[in-house]
Amino acid sequence: MPLSHEEQELRHAEEIAVAPLYALDSGRIPRHTLPEDEMSPDVAYQIIHDELMLDGNARLNVATFVTTWMEPQAERLMGECLDKNMIDKDEYPQTAAIETRCVNILADLWHAPDAGAATGCSTTGSSEAAMLGGLALKRRWRAQRLADGMPADKPNIVMGTNVQVCWEKFANYWDVEMRLVPMEGDRFHLSPEEAVARCDENTIGVFAVLGSTFDGSYEPVADICAALDAFEQESGIDVPVHVDGASGGMVAPFVDPDLVWDFRLPRVTSINTSGHKYGLVYPGVGWIVWRDAEALPEELIFRVNYLGDTMPTFALNFSRPGAQVVAQYYNFLRLGFEGYRRVQQYARDVATGLAAQLDDLGPFDLVTRGDELPVFAVALKPEVDNYTVFDLSLALRERGWQVPAYTFPENRTDLAVLRVVVRRGFTHDMADLLIADVKRQLKRLERQPAPTHDAASATGFAH
Repeated sequence: MPLSHEEQELRHAEEIAVAPLYALDSGRIPRHTLPEDEMSPDVAYQIIHDELMLDGNARLNVATFVTTWMEPQAERLMGECLDKNMIDKDEYPQTAAIETRCVNILADLWHAPDAGAATGCSTTGSSEAAMLGGLALKRRWRAQRLADGMPADKPNIVMGTNVQVCWEKFANYWDVEMRLVPMEGDRFHLSPEEAVARCDENTIGVFAVLGSTFDGSYEPVADICAALDAFEQESGIDVPVHVDGASGGMVAPFVDPDLVWDFRLPRVTSINTSGHKYGLVYPGVGWIVWRDAEALPEELIFRVNYLGDTMPTFALNFSRPGAQVVAQYYNFLRLGFEGYRRVQQYARDVATGLAAQLDDLGPFDLVTRGDELPVFAVALKPEVDNYTVFDLSLALRERGWQVPAYTFPENRTDLAVLRVVVRRGFTHDMADLLIADVKRQLKRLERQPAPTHDAASATGFAH
């Protein structure tokens, strides 16, 4: 059965009434089964177009990290490539060459030892890329354990509870124990001390997040690596690091160039990122790059005779469109380093400015300020007891804004926040409009006698 939200559709509405259009007869068509016959493409388009008007405005969605605006020229290129299957490298050799260029560009951006011989690939998103990174670590660990004559049946991974759900999927699907570091006090992500405390001879790796989705903060990758260096000196156990740079991997190189988090750290073996987040491409495309060929076990690479050519593949998916890969290269070519720097710096300026304006309003406590990822979280002050962040989130929806409210995970479930993600296309003017609407809704909320919504009753948003 399909996985769907319990209230996604009204199952009793079994038919759609078709309005007269372009002098065509009206009628009724089934909603959940195939129609008996064809219909005009104009009618089919209009039915779906009208229904999709119920979706939110993507440009007003400050919940998503995913790109919601691209240049018309990029959209045109994507339209020209929608029919190209990324896996058909013999039929579309130039698309395959463009993918390789993108991997080389990312390897160079992240200071791989030999960017010209980079090992990596595109994926459907950073979740698939992260799973490939984790799988490579597990296989490398297992091979070393077996070579040493040791058991290899109890692998574990170490990470903070702020990780994205893809890491839980990885652990579940590939039978790896998750060793999660809970949040404590004002520490909302992984720390070097807590990471090392959970490592042993069965640890396949530590997963550090460059840009937590909970609050936009960077985890201290260099400090984690230094702590693992000391741990290896004491114990003889070598624990590699994978960096989940889903967002920060395309932010830090441009606006935090002095921050050392990438392949400049010898312990970092692989990095993933989302092309469709701060890579500035429509969904869905991700990237995974390994330090060198040795970091990707040969046993994970399949050489497939497919449609006339033998090709290596090590992605989880097979057929997928080449449009997003081409759009990624368009951005690299169009913007260059300086263009990306300006885009990401502008987003950070909007985020820090918006956070400061919210801070000045009075009822808010900033958890973060948007000065790492252009993302910040804000809580209500303890003395505000007649409305919640969930009340404000729902109130802002009346004006079209999608501002998520949620509680933090284990050990800090007492902390409920609003989070704002600033992306390309979200301007200072839009930030001013959001502030004006926050002020408008606060006047109403401040008059209500008690909260009306909590985490359970507010929305379907799940972090």
